[in-house]
Amino acid sequence: MKSCYKDCCIKIQVLLAFAFYFQADTVGSSNMEADVSLKFRQQLLLIDENLVAEDVAALKFLCTDLLPFRKLESVKSAVDIFQLLMAEEYLNEEDTFLLAELLYRIKCHSLLKKLGYTKEKVQECLHKKGRVSPYRQMLYELSENITNEMLKDIIFLLQNCLPKRRIPLSALELLILLEKQGLLTENNVQMLEEVCMNVSPDLLETVNCYKRAKVSLPRQENTLPIKESSLSHSGDFRVFPSPQETSIKSVGSNINDNKAANLTQGFSDMNLELPGEFSNVENESKKMTSYKMDGPHRGFCLVINNVNFDKSLQERKGSCKDAGELERVFTWLGLDVRTYTDLTSQEIKDLLRTWQHLQDHKDRDCFICCILSHGESGAIYGKDEELVSIRMIMSHFTAKQCPQLAEKPKLFFIQACQGKEIQCPVYVEVDARIPDLSSMQQSISPSESIPEEADFLLGMATIDGYVSFRHIQQGAWYIQALCSKLQLLVPRGEDILSILTEVNEDVGRRVDRLGTKKQMPQPAYTLRRKFIFPIPRDPPPSQQH
Repeated sequence: MKSCYKDCCIKIQVLLAFAFYFQADTVGSSNMEADVSLKFRQQLLLIDENLVAEDVAALKFLCTDLLPFRKLESVKSAVDIFQLLMAEEYLNEEDTFLLAELLYRIKCHSLLKKLGYTKEKVQECLHKKGRVSPYRQMLYELSENITNEMLKDIIFLLQNCLPKRRIPLSALELLILLEKQGLLTENNVQMLEEVCMNVSPDLLETVNCYKRAKVSLPRQENTLPIKESSLSHSGDFRVFPSPQETSIKSVGSNINDNKAANLTQGFSDMNLELPGEFSNVENESKKMTSYKMDGPHRGFCLVINNVNFDKSLQERKGSCKDAGELERVFTWLGLDVRTYTDLTSQEIKDLLRTWQHLQDHKDRDCFICCILSHGESGAIYGKDEELVSIRMIMSHFTAKQCPQLAEKPKLFFIQACQGKEIQCPVYVEVDARIPDLSSMQQSISPSESIPEEADFLLGMATIDGYVSFRHIQQGAWYIQALCSKLQLLVPRGEDILSILTEVNEDVGRRVDRLGTKKQMPQPAYTLRRKFIFPIPRDPPPSQQH
């Protein structure tokens, strides 16, 4: 109840804030260039609604060189940042690139379309129009790769440099504090180097890349003036010659020796990134340890199965078979499975908040959540046919929001379409809206990225923009393949990523009965270790009949 009340208050504040600009449009009509259209405000509002608290904190940090810090300190929402950017003439209806760059850098790629951009278009323009300095990029990348344990160690090492008051600090807040005290600047990262060397040499590579690039590249002028900032480092920006994005590499990949020219490398097919430590250690796959899976309890597994819907969405025939199969398999794997059927969007959110605050997680090894429903890009439908962002669902279980699951693996499996519906032959249906979406629903496109921290895995039945298939009698291709491969490969000691690769192979070879429609799942993860289910004593459910 408190959360709903808080959300309502925030939305009212947002509308009142934008009402000021609407009033300015009518009173100050003589200065038409300063007017902000209603459509533009609506776009900003939709972007704000799809950003979680971690996203807002990241935006604040990336804007530190651009906006007065005393004003940034009072920011409570993304709308506050948008207003500051407009006031400082960094953002207007004709030029939204800075906001596009910020969304790109925090990996909210699906929101770029609201501004008329794609990830590729932003990458093309970064060289000429990029505003976030390499220094700020380096610090942000560093913060993403600092785990909770590393952060504790860093705070311990720097305790003589930090204020005596004991307040919880995030990695971004710690970096800002060091900048405010003049211990960290664009031209002086010595303290950062020493800390990284003590805590994790892998982090040091990110700092060294920045230093090498800083020396090797010429200085470039900005096309816009740098606004006042209370931080001590210089406002001069230098731009890398190629687009940058947090590095994503498969486990076991080697360091790129030419990082001075290309600090980070993008992964075009996914919006989800791995911590830098994966790409900075040679032969990591040989040395990687596994998550602890020998506790007194394996963990909870939620299965949310939406079959019937209130309006135009069709009944998801065959989904109950999927839910039953998931319950049998994960129970066999030692999890305490709880199944929920036909939940509205609000009921889904309430359920997640309940499980978020469950103290019993502390005695569990992991957490698993499976959602079976209709869906659109980056979201799933509740029974009431309202969208719920996948990013929002997963953000309930970050280390900050659910400390009992900190540093424990959290696995999410989503059986839902991620694009518009298509016509399918009899016996094969798609988990998408039928008939066409209304204009209001088409405007909703929540971010599909997982939270910006370690220990998450997201298994999607299909890639963004495409449908997923479900046999009305035998169940969904993806869920049936997942359950089949778990039963086959867990007894062989395979880790979850190897199993999901086999799932991809299985689903990728399937076609509908006319041989015209195919599907490809998409696993993405920020796991730091191998996730291996202990081998059950009992035979798999498929062999128990």
